[in-house]
Amino acid sequence: MSYDSSNIFGKILRGEIPAHKVYEDDTALVMMDIFPQSRGHTLVIPKMPSRNLLDADPQVLSAVMPIMQRVAQALKRATGADGIRLAQFNEAAAGQTVFHLHFHLIPAYDGVPLAAHAGGKADDAELGALAKAIAAAL
Repeated sequence: MSYDSSNIFGKILRGEIPAHKVYEDDTALVMMDIFPQSRGHTLVIPKMPSRNLLDADPQVLSAVMPIMQRVAQALKRATGADGIRLAQFNEAAAGQTVFHLHFHLIPAYDGVPLAAHAGGKADDAELGALAKAIAAAL
């Protein structure tokens, strides 16, 4: 299958749809997941179009990994999480629902189970506040 630029992340990257941005540079956009599995669930989205890990440019992957590490550290500080889960899905059979390469950074809290993937929509004001707090911790 090929990349379809009409996906929601493509639209967000083009500024057609708003997002709670945490960080942005020439390589990636970091934003809050509006259907979080836990408080602070963040997405790292490479700007170069690719469907997923299977067709991504290795140089893009190399450039995105340090961003993910910095964001994970800031996310842990800003939320007080006990750990951070990194998740990434490739094709529908593996759970991918948006076909633009992206990585989930999901805070884990001792004794608190994760919500279902794409379960319920988060409060918009809370997402904005979390985005600012994580950005400040970068």
